[in-house]
Amino acid sequence: MTQVTVWHDGACPLCRREIALMRRLDTRGAIAFVDANGSGTCPLDRTDMLARLHAREADGPLLSGAAAFAAMWRAIPMLRPLGEAARNRLVLSVLERLYLRFLRIRPRLQRYLSRREARA
Repeated sequence: MTQVTVWHDGACPLCRREIALMRRLDTRGAIAFVDANGSGTCPLDRTDMLARLHAREADGPLLSGAAAFAAMWRAIPMLRPLGEAARNRLVLSVLERLYLRFLRIRPRLQRYLSRREARA
């Protein structure tokens, strides 16, 4: 019943937390989560796959960034309204700008979470 495939960075502590939350919310098993660091196949160069979140709905095009998050949200009933709202170009544009800002601070967040995990 997989509707969406999501490629993520399984080595990233921030990504692992996000994917763990999405797995809990995906009670219907509609999302196949693929660690782009693993031995599975990636539709792009592995470095490109790790730089941004990527997803594909059914046999649709490969999506990245905010569009990939929106595809994932559409597969989760609780988050579906947000994912549907992102079909609007203006909404998706705002979400993409926010995602790009997040990518700038992602390395610092990763270091912070890595240090916390090491202490635990």
